Order: sequence, then C-alpha cells, then structure tokens
Amino acid sequence: MARRKKGNRVNGWLLIDKPAGITSSAVVNKVKWALNAQKAGHAGTLDPEATGLLAVALGEATKTVPYVTDGMKAYTFIIRLGQATNTDDAEGEVISASDTRPTDTDIEQALGQFIGDIQQIPPQFSAVRVDGQRAYKLARDGEELDLHARDLFVEDLKLVSRIDDDHAELELICGKGGYVRAIARDLGASLGCFAHVKTLRRIWSCALDVEDAIQFTLLDELAKQPELLEYLHPLELGLADLPELHCRIEEVQKLRNGNPAMVTHADLEYGDEAWVSCNGEPLAIGTYKAGQIHPSRVFVPE
Repeated sequence: MARRKKGNRVNGWLLIDKPAGITSSAVVNKVKWALNAQKAGHAGTLDPEATGLLAVALGEATKTVPYVTDGMKAYTFIIRLGQATNTDDAEGEVISASDTRPTDTDIEQALGQFIGDIQQIPPQFSAVRVDGQRAYKLARDGEELDLHARDLFVEDLKLVSRIDDDHAELELICGKGGYVRAIARDLGASLGCFAHVKTLRRIWSCALDVEDAIQFTLLDELAKQPELLEYLHPLELGLADLPELHCRIEEVQKLRNGNPAMVTHADLEYGDEAWVSCNGEPLAIGTYKAGQIHPSRVFVPE
C-alpha cells in the first residue's frame, strides 16, 4: 500500500512579491508550510537580493512549471555606472572603476545591440555547472572561469529613467536563461564606463504578474488559515502560452488513464503541444495528432 503524503492537497499558484534578503527556496518552503501543502515548487529563481514576482506552484500546478520557466519574463533594474564588481551586482567587490559617464543618448543607442537573438556569457557567480560544480562555488574559491556564451532572446530593453549621473533604471523583456547582471556588465563595457546591477525586480513571467502577488509577510499572518486559499490562482494560469482544446465528457476517462482522446477541431499542426479541458476542468497536457491529444502530463482530479 502506497504511503499517504503528509499535508493537504492544494492545487494552483500562489504569487509572492518576494522581498530582498531571502532565497527563493526559503519562500517556497514558507508557502508550503503556511498552506500545509503536500507539494510545491517555483517557476524561476530570483537571487536573494532581488525582489518581485516569485510564482509558487502547488500540487498539480507543478506540472505546468516548465511552461512558465520557458516563457518570456520582464524585469526592471537599476544599474550603477562607473563600477564593475566580481559578482556583477552590488553584493560583490568593486574590481574596476571609471570616471566616464555616458549620456542618456549614449545609453539608448547602446541598448540596441542587446535586443533580438544575442549571445551572453553568464556571470562568474552564477548557477551554471562547470565540470559538475556550480560556477559560484568555484568562483568563491578564487577560480577564474572560462564560461561559454549562451543564446538568449531579448524582446525589448529600454531606458526607463536616468536617476542621476551614476544610476539608470532599465526594463528588460527576455526569454529563458537570461542574466540581468550580464546585461548590465556588458552594457557598461560597451559604454566604456563599467556597470553592475544595484537593484533587480521581476515584474511578470508569462501570464503571471507581480500586480497579482501578495506580500511575503501575509504568509505569517494567514498561515494555516483557510483565508490564505483565497489568494490561490488556478493551475491553468501556467498554461497561458499553450492553446487550449476541449473534449467531450466521454473522453475524460481516457485522458485520465493516460490514453489518447478525441478533442474538438483545432487549428493546430500535427505535433503541436496543447492542453485539454472539459467543462472548465483542466485534464491534461499533450501533443495534438490528427484530431486527438496524446497526453504527456495528466492532472489528477480533486
């Protein structure tokens, strides 16, 4: 007999406006504790000093996490001009400095080279793996790493405001795998003045928006109380970038058993990925093939 998991069956998304000074995993653990949930995970790590949207998936919503992490994300961030640090953010040691300061026009003109399909070398202090170890662990030991450039799609990068001679606020919209710290580092190099990230805030990820998030402190205030469940968003919020198909009630059990099922007519290509619902209930994610959906992830009913 299978052992029953501890905790409550909680399905959906809880969006947290993460404060600075706490890790993403600590936020997830706090959410799981506050809801006494069986299963939880997040859709994209934020550095401890970064703030903004941390989307925590609970229960069956964890099956939709890859579709959020693979999607577009938006950040606002402030860069400190005139200084480079070994971590490319304000937590590191200043390793280079310059008295040169670019004009607003200089910054705006330089941003164009970072839009579109670009290549980006991750920061030395990053979570990429080098010979099986995290780069930041090797960097802390004083190793100078030769990290390879990675592909990144940047939809938009713009100057929001020039705060003062030393600081500028930017907004970035990019795909999976982008390092804002690397953008700041490379922009500073391009401008000939050095730069690093001073503050960073994620404002949205796919259909998940920080405007719909709750403050982290609310977890303590409403822990173990049913009122906290009122802030849950449905699991299908994580599937906003996938087309939705529908099936008849007669096909539901097939999908729940992991078998192909007929779906309503769809303007999809053979092999396209989609998700299926019936009477408003999400059933599965799968591949569309000639009028059928072949499930790869099946949602367990309440």
